[in-house]
Amino acid sequence: MGAHSARQHLLLTPQPDDSGADTLDRYNWQASMAAADGLRLYLDALDDSGRPSPDVDSRIICELHEDWAAVDGDAVELVSAKHREITTGPFTTINSLADAGGVAHLFGRWNALKETPTCRMVTTFGLSPEVQKLEKAWQKLRELRQAEQPLVVSDEHRKPVSDLCQALRSYCKELPSGWAPAAKRMPMPTDAELEQVVRFMAVLDVEAGKPLRDLLTYAAANMYARPLCDHLRLSIDPESVWAAVHDIFYARMRKAGPIPTGKLPAVLAYRVGTTTPDAAQLERGLLNRIVTLSDIDLAVRTAIAQPHGYRPLPRLQRTTKLAVKMSAGQCPDNSIERAEHLAQDYRDFWREERNGNAAARATQIRLERHLLRISDEATQATLAEVPRGPAFWRTVQRLLASSPIPDLPSGLDAELLLGGICELTSQCKVWFSDSFDVDQAIEAIHRGRGQGI
Repeated sequence: MGAHSARQHLLLTPQPDDSGADTLDRYNWQASMAAADGLRLYLDALDDSGRPSPDVDSRIICELHEDWAAVDGDAVELVSAKHREITTGPFTTINSLADAGGVAHLFGRWNALKETPTCRMVTTFGLSPEVQKLEKAWQKLRELRQAEQPLVVSDEHRKPVSDLCQALRSYCKELPSGWAPAAKRMPMPTDAELEQVVRFMAVLDVEAGKPLRDLLTYAAANMYARPLCDHLRLSIDPESVWAAVHDIFYARMRKAGPIPTGKLPAVLAYRVGTTTPDAAQLERGLLNRIVTLSDIDLAVRTAIAQPHGYRPLPRLQRTTKLAVKMSAGQCPDNSIERAEHLAQDYRDFWREERNGNAAARATQIRLERHLLRISDEATQATLAEVPRGPAFWRTVQRLLASSPIPDLPSGLDAELLLGGICELTSQCKVWFSDSFDVDQAIEAIHRGRGQGI
């Protein structure tokens, strides 16, 4: 068999990790960026009839080697999405671009895929003047590659290229064989190392200036769906098209898409005489991560037929710490409503209990130590769950029911114990997701309301 294409390498090569969601906001922003890429592929594929040309074989594969991969035939582009807050700002050093910017991870995956894909990093902020010197280098190298000329590094660009090579040594966890590992006194890059970095830079792009997640909700439809609506001469609000397409990507980014065979086993999958599967066969096992042009077309046509059905309704957002933290864990509104009531009932119970009872405070402290242990057990049991919040909510209730606590004050039942978990959540001692800046999240909600949104 001949050399594999970039698409075959993408599907055949195992990835070293398969991380789940960090926070709801992170996945929503990344899903939006992937949806924008999908809409661009869809727009480029439209024929004169306004439908995707059957000759175009494009798709987005989510959470494979990188945040997603854009695939067109056998060509592959790996995409890493890095949201940067206002307080973080642009990438100020080549080291920060390699580490926090994910370029070192991109390099490792590009090498593992036999240098076959192109690579792109999308982010909210750009590059400082120091890092722009490296940007000019990769732009020049890309021009040379596209013109099919030798990849020659000028004296002007030699230092930033060498600096990137040193940064990759420090931050790439899967360095190519033969590379000098990171050390306190690193030797100068070898010619072979520099040549490989030059080849990588020739296929690298950094796309900055993406909207911050706080603004994305209000800007995404006009930025990404309106060009399609204008092209198709649609009079509908682009919000409905954006909502329909975004929902697909959000599901695929969380690996929640449909699998035709469900959980049925792979019977006779490796019978004698079977050969290495081709790209199309391999993709069947990744259907829950793939968004095809047909998927996008169906979403767009549905939004056109039912524009009001896809327009998101304004959602009441509670701004208590308990509600914001449960929302981040994707708990449903009814669970949040119940949790708010139980937390208040728990507070009322102990207010009455401590009235004239000097020992009540010590009992409450002892109980809350037990509740923290229960929450820790529930967290450990649900770390792999996506989303984590509902699974944590169920597990806590199960553990409370199966772990009776002796010597409790009369009237402190299982519901009030659950209220204790909710009260500890309000105190930021229990989480329904990975931890985050709750005060900043509440401020963002208030700021959105203040703008009349």
